[in-house]
Formats: sequence, C-alpha cells, structure tokens
Amino acid sequence: MKWTLHGNGYRVEPGRVVGPGERLAWGPTIGVGAQHIVAMFGATFLVPLITGFPPSTTLLFSGVGTLLFLALTANRVPSYLGSSFAFLAPIAAAQNEYGPGGALGGIVMAGLTLFAIGVAVQVLGYRWIQALMPPIVTGAIVALIGLNLAPAAKDNFSAAPATGLVTLAAILLASVLFRGLIGRLSILIGVVVGYVFAAFRGEVDFSAITSAPLIGLPEFTAPSFHLSTVGLFVPVVMVLVAENIGHVKSVAQMTGDDLDPYMGRALMADGLATTLAGSGGGSGTTTYAENIGVMAATKVYSTAAYWVAGIVAILLAFFPMFGAAIQTVPVGVLGGAATVLYGMIGVLGVRIWVENRVDFANPINLSTAAVALIIGIADYTWEIGSLSFAGIALGTAAALIIFHGLTAINRATGAVVSDETSTLNQ
Repeated sequence: MKWTLHGNGYRVEPGRVVGPGERLAWGPTIGVGAQHIVAMFGATFLVPLITGFPPSTTLLFSGVGTLLFLALTANRVPSYLGSSFAFLAPIAAAQNEYGPGGALGGIVMAGLTLFAIGVAVQVLGYRWIQALMPPIVTGAIVALIGLNLAPAAKDNFSAAPATGLVTLAAILLASVLFRGLIGRLSILIGVVVGYVFAAFRGEVDFSAITSAPLIGLPEFTAPSFHLSTVGLFVPVVMVLVAENIGHVKSVAQMTGDDLDPYMGRALMADGLATTLAGSGGGSGTTTYAENIGVMAATKVYSTAAYWVAGIVAILLAFFPMFGAAIQTVPVGVLGGAATVLYGMIGVLGVRIWVENRVDFANPINLSTAAVALIIGIADYTWEIGSLSFAGIALGTAAALIIFHGLTAINRATGAVVSDETSTLNQ
C-alpha cells in the first residue's frame, strides 16, 4: 500500500509513464480513479440490466473484487474487475431452468474453477494453457459465446424497434466520431442517448426511482447448485483465463515490467472475486479493456488509482436510488446496445484468429472453427439423463476435441496437412 510519488506529482513527462508502484498527488490520482469508474460504468451495468441481477449488488462486488485483485497481485497489476459478458448466455440458460439462484450457483462454480486454474498456473506456469487452448480454439470459443446470444438481442430490439435503432446508431456514431476515452465510452453514450429518446416516448417508468431510499444495503441473493449447469459455465472459465492473461501481458508491455510471476495470482484473484460475487447475487467479473484504454490515454498505471475506483464503486452500491435509476433503462435500449455488444464478442474471437495469424488453409483449423461455431450459433442441445448440455458447452467441447483429436491423428499418421502443422500449438 505504499507508492512512490512520480516527479512532482502533477505532471507525466513525455515518454514516461506512472508505474504500478508509483502515484501522482492524491488530487490527480482521485481524478484518474474517477475516469476508471466512468470507463467501466456502461459495460458493467449492462450485464445486470440484461440478466435482471440488482445493479447495486453487481457494483458492490465489482468494487470488492477490484480491491481483492489488487491485494492478491501485491499491487503490481493495475486492473478493474467489471461484469463479464461471457456469463450472459449461461446465466440466461440457467435462469430459465433454475431461476436466479441457479445462475448464481453456476457463477460460483466458474469462480472456483478459475481459482484452481490460477493455482496451477502459479505452480506450473501458463504455457500449458496455451497448449490446451491455442488461438484457433480460444477464438472459436469466444466467437460462439457472443453469437449464441444473437436471438436474445433480436428479442429485446424487436420490443421497441425505434428506441433500439436510435441507441444502436448513437453507439456506432460515438465510436467513430470521438477518440480517446470518450470513444471508448461509446456504449455508455449510446445508452444515455437511447434512454433520453425512450423517456420522450414514454417508455421509461420513473416510479422505481422515487420509491427507492437514498441510502441502504444492496439486495443479496443466495446461490443454488445444480449439476446440469456445469456444462453451461465451464466454457466461460476458458474465456476468463484468456482475458486475464491478455490483460497481464498488455500491462507488462505498456509498463516494461515483468508480470509473468503474477499471472497465476491474477487468475486466482479473479476466481475469488467471481466466487464472491456469485455467492451474494452479483455478476461474474473479469478485467476490462476499457480501463486499459484509460491507462494508455493517461500514461498512469498506478494501482493507487484503482484503489480509488474500487472504493468509490463500493460506496455507490449503498445508494439504492442510484441502482433503481439504472434499472429503469427500457428494453429497447438494451436491444440496441446488445446488438452491438454481442456482435463485438463474436468478432473478438475472429480478432484472436487474425492477430495470431491462424491458417485456415489447414483443414484442422478450418474444421475446428466451422463445427464449433455452427453448434454454438444454432444452440445444439444434448440431453444425457437429467443433464442438459447446450450450444456453448457442446461448441467448446467440439473445438477442443476436434483440434486435439485431429492433431493427434495427423502426428500419428505422419500426414502433412499444411505448412502450419508444426506450429499449431504455438
């Protein structure tokens, strides 16, 4: 909890950055922390709005999770833990079957699994994860999770097409008209514009705001556990692993610090934060690209700013009127935002393929992506006794089995399917 003052505390010299172990004066530090709150706001609150979880509860566990992450990584890895979009599809499926408690139980199981993986990474290193989930597999899993949600986006959008269209257009325009931090807040800007439009059309019910107390405790919900939800939430863990590793590597590249020794700690911290959130009614957590953007723009990577952001988030959670205002966002606005958001998750999987130069001339790669995506998008379902495995679980299993199975056959037979065969696991 000790930071070295950077320079005079008020200026970042050209070509310099404020490292995780440094800080500016407390005034500027609080200002940067506030920017992190704004950056995570739109995306973090979309998850409870879509899933029906209490926004104040999600905000509370988001703040607590952030402080937990900073503590477990010894203040070396700056990060804000916001709501993970990867949980949306399994939460929806679990809620349909077992209600909110069943979805929370799945979040807890995902968090414990992620923690266990973090322990293994801390002991063994993270190379084995890259071997298990090379870019072709990781990209397919991320893509199918996003595209699996397309029907949900359509349903929300169709409920109020005009509002959905205005929200969608505002998000798209904000993303290209603005640069820096404002450009990264395009979803938040779009939601605000859509909300105002919906209010003029009489689609917003303000009664919940006026009836909510100004100060009070967040609403807590206990989880319930069902074996059949395991297949829904296990694929999400793989996405969280990829996101956390990518975050640590990004911060290390920008700061010049060697953060590999903290890779396992980061996974353990996010696992514990997700477990804690699921135990009380919050959404599963993950590191946020939006906050990476704030650090890149300000050149301030100080963990002190993230302590400020986490503490402010916790304080805001104890204002029920604030949470009630968030819950008044109409379904049409959610539909417009979800159309962009779910598509972005899907395209993020494609981005993983592009950045890692995945060779689709290789039939192993092509088959892995093709089968996994169709299973996930069409939402194939397989019933085995009382257990039910839906598209995300089956698509994830297909990606892993097809890739590793065909790779093993290729090596055993000595066949050469592509020039990239020898580098498939890199």
